[in-house]
Amino acid sequence: MSDLTATVNVTKNGFHVDGYEKISYDFTFLDGVFNPENPQLAECYKRWGRVLAVTDLNVYNVYGEQIEKYFEHHEIDLKVHKTKIGEKAKTIPTFLSIVDSMTEFGIYRKEPVLVVGGGLVTDVAGNTNFIRVPTTVIGLIDASVSIKVAVNYGNYKNRLGAYHAPMHTFLDFTFLRTLPTAQIRNGFAELIKISTCSHLDTFNLLDKYCEQLIDTGFGRTDGAPKEVREAADEINREGIHEMLKLETPNLHEIGLDRVIAYGHTWSPMHELVPETPLRHGHAISIDMAYSATLANSRKLISDEEHRRILNLFSRAGLSMDHPQFDEDILDKGTAAILKTRDGKLRAAVPNPIGSCTFINDIDVSELNDALRRHKELMKEYPRNGEGIEAYVDASDTGYTDNNKQEVQALEKAAEEAGSLNGNGHIHGGKVENGEPNGTNGIKEKMANGSAKGLTNGVNGFTNGARA
Repeated sequence: MSDLTATVNVTKNGFHVDGYEKISYDFTFLDGVFNPENPQLAECYKRWGRVLAVTDLNVYNVYGEQIEKYFEHHEIDLKVHKTKIGEKAKTIPTFLSIVDSMTEFGIYRKEPVLVVGGGLVTDVAGNTNFIRVPTTVIGLIDASVSIKVAVNYGNYKNRLGAYHAPMHTFLDFTFLRTLPTAQIRNGFAELIKISTCSHLDTFNLLDKYCEQLIDTGFGRTDGAPKEVREAADEINREGIHEMLKLETPNLHEIGLDRVIAYGHTWSPMHELVPETPLRHGHAISIDMAYSATLANSRKLISDEEHRRILNLFSRAGLSMDHPQFDEDILDKGTAAILKTRDGKLRAAVPNPIGSCTFINDIDVSELNDALRRHKELMKEYPRNGEGIEAYVDASDTGYTDNNKQEVQALEKAAEEAGSLNGNGHIHGGKVENGEPNGTNGIKEKMANGSAKGLTNGVNGFTNGARA
C-alpha cells in the first residue's frame, strides 16, 4: 500500500508540486496459507466479507477445492476468475478479461483482489489493490519481490505496465510439492541470477545441492532429506532478502544499474522469438551463461569461476544456448535494451562470483567474438548447451503448439481491439475500416467480454473448449 503527501506552491508563472509516496507492504512466510487453521489470509478480507480471486487454471485444478473450503470455513464469499496465461497470452486483452471480472464483481476502489498463481498471473492481475499468493519458484523468489506489473507487447516482454505494490504477500513453499519439475528448474534460474552477482553463500548452496533441490521441490516432497529442506529454506529466505535489499531502494527502477538485471540484457528479445516461447528461466539462463563468457573474456571472472557457473547451469538442466540466439538477435536485443536503459548497455556480469559490475564500453565485434567463443564452449556440454524442457507447455497454462485455436482467437480479438486506438493498427497489422473510439460495436463487445463470443474477454476458454 502507499500513502502520498504533497505540497503545492505558487510560482511566478504557475504552480510547483512536490510529492512523496510512502510505500509499505508485508511478506509473511506461512506454510499452508489455505489451511482453515491459518486465519491470516482470511483476516485480510473480514472487513469485506467477500473476495475476488484471480488464479490460473492449473492452480485452480489442484487447489480450487481447498481454496473454496478455506473461505467457506471463514464465512467469506468467494468468486474465482480462472485464466490461462502464458507469455503469449500475457497481453492487454488478457488483462481486460480480468477487468471485466472486477466490474462484474463490483469491486470497491480499496478492496483487494486476491491473486494466486505464478509470476505471470501476479504480473497481469496486480493493477489494483491486491494480495499476492505466489505458487511457483519464480513467483515466490522473484516476482513476489518486484512491484512492477506489466504485460507483453509484440515480441517485447513487460512492454506496458506500471509500479503497484501489493498490500501483502504470503509466501507458502508447500505449493512446490505439486509443482512440475520443469517449473522447479525454471525458477532455479532466478536463484542462480541473484546469487551469482550478489550472494556467494547462496551460490555455494545451490552448487552443493543442485540436483537434490530440483528433484525434491526444494525439499518439500515426501521423503526429502532434512538437510536438503534446511538448505532450501536458507536459500529461499536469503534469496528473497537479498532481492529485497537490492530492489527496495529502487522500487520504481529509476536507477538503471540493477544487479538483478543479470540475465536480462538480451533475453527480453530472445525469449519470445521461438514459435513456442522459451520458459523465462531458460531464456535468462542463456543470457547469463553468455554474459559469464563475456565476463571471462574480459578477465572479470577466472576460468575456474566461468566453468563453475556454466557447470551449474548444465547440472540444473537449464539452457545455455539456442540456435536462434545468434548475432542478429544479439544486435536487435542490444538496440532494444539501449532504449530501455537510457542509451547505455548496463549489462550486469559477475566480477567475481557473488558480486557484480556493469559493462557499457563494448562494441559489436566484441559481443560477436564472445558469442562465437560461447557457442564453441557449448559443444562440450550435453545437448550443445540446450536445456531440458526449455519450452512452455500445458503446465504454463499458456497458448502453445497444442492449442493453436486459442492463439488465433486471442490474436483476432486483439486485432479488433486495435480499432479502439482510432487508427486501425496493432502489432504492425491493419484492421480494415478501423474506427475511432471503438465504434462499430467493438468497444461494447470488449467491455462486455464478448468479442467474437469469447467469455471473460478474449481469454475465455474453459477446459480447452470454446465458450
